[in-house]
Amino acid sequence: MQTNVLEYLEHTVIRVPDKIAYANDKDSLTFQQVYDYSRAIGSAVIERGYDKQPIVVYMKKHPNAICAFYGVIYSGNYYVPIDEEMPQYRIDLIFQTLNPRMIICDKDTKDKIDVDCELCLFDDLIQHDILVDQLMMVRDKALDIDPIYIVFTSGSTGIPKGVMACHRSVIDYIENLSEVLQINENTIFGNQSPLYFDACLKELYPTLKYGATAYLIPKQLFMFPIQLIEFLNKYHINTICWVASALSLVSGFKTFDTIKPEYLHTIAFGSEVFPIKQYNAWKEVLPNARFINLYGPTEATGMSCYYEVDRDFALDEVIPIGKPFHNTEILLLKDDNTLANDNEVGEICIRGTCVTLGYYCNEEK
Repeated sequence: MQTNVLEYLEHTVIRVPDKIAYANDKDSLTFQQVYDYSRAIGSAVIERGYDKQPIVVYMKKHPNAICAFYGVIYSGNYYVPIDEEMPQYRIDLIFQTLNPRMIICDKDTKDKIDVDCELCLFDDLIQHDILVDQLMMVRDKALDIDPIYIVFTSGSTGIPKGVMACHRSVIDYIENLSEVLQINENTIFGNQSPLYFDACLKELYPTLKYGATAYLIPKQLFMFPIQLIEFLNKYHINTICWVASALSLVSGFKTFDTIKPEYLHTIAFGSEVFPIKQYNAWKEVLPNARFINLYGPTEATGMSCYYEVDRDFALDEVIPIGKPFHNTEILLLKDDNTLANDNEVGEICIRGTCVTLGYYCNEEK
């Protein structure tokens, strides 16, 4: 039974070491590089004496940042992603909650950090010797309920809260999601979401599991829809998991009058309601593609429900969120915490291993 997310990487690197795992418009990393860099970073963190602590990864959106995530997991700690595009007040609030002892940064972010802790450059960490015995000792002690990351909520209802997820919840999610999206080694993802949101899990870990490839799409391309579709076509991207507003931006600007996606066959969307008018525009251009609505909160490790769109919808209808993943139960509870009956309104509550460990340093919440 798999108990650690890094087993995905360790199985895949044997099979396709030289295949591109993660890339952007300029740089790429093979599975062998991801494996080597991650284990070097893990070794460096172990040697510094950190164990079961939050390690901040404050880097620009780049394949290197993903290696830093895995390196932190290898060390027996849990990563906290922060990006230079985040507002400073949000970063300050996160640091107040974490009080981190170590931050992994790059040359672009190093001078932006004003926190009293150990700063380590990614480029230095990957030069560290790989300490095989120490890495094995950490793995031998690891449990599938150990946390692997903290991601912070948007803070739309108050102060951002740090959600802690463990190996087991992420493994369950990736197994379910991969089955629903029919991911395989030929999948080429086009990542839209920032790496500091749990939405990026949909590309990061299935890529490891199957030996797929994930391209990190430059954020500025979403302001130039024609160039965005050109990017998808250039890299033969066939699978995207975007927020509905990103899809609507493309179709709403009549992009398809100029250029069409040539390779897309799977379009997953979530986090927002996808307007039927915009969905219809995509479906008209890609009549044979699969469209899948995903729903779920950060507190339940990303997505918990799915619905493959299999019929036409009127403009005033809403695409359903569908049914829960395996090993997940959805309860509709009324105000008195009793189950809602058919045609009654209830609050969506989620039960299963997908439910995360709680809010970091926030027992009351």
